[in-house]
Amino acid sequence: MKTINLTTQRKAVYDIVYHADDHPTAADVMNRLVERGHNFAYGTVYNSLRYLTDNGLIRELKLGEAASRYDGKMDDHQHIVCESCGRVDEVMTGAPLQWYADVAEETGYDVHHAHVVFKGVCTECKNKSKK
Repeated sequence: MKTINLTTQRKAVYDIVYHADDHPTAADVMNRLVERGHNFAYGTVYNSLRYLTDNGLIRELKLGEAASRYDGKMDDHQHIVCESCGRVDEVMTGAPLQWYADVAEETGYDVHHAHVVFKGVCTECKNKSKK
């Protein structure tokens, strides 16, 4: 089993991502670290995010935006992205089991998990457009 080396910097970055409700970007993580009194170089933050992702402690989300977002919740879930403001929320509804069988049959792959990204308009943006 691989030993995980959580340096002070990695632990600080992990804490930000793990406790975030908004799937922060690297820039968001950096800003929150500064707000908490940390003074890490951008390279340290990016390297820490990569290390935490590579070791399965956080998940990198590539949701069609320029910047990756990070998720500290490692349980099986999906995401929904607001097409107006870019907000990202979690969807706890699982992918239908039939999808796995259908995709396996179509592609010949052994399908182990799915990550579905839904897109729509969040409640706040919907309400703004009604005004």
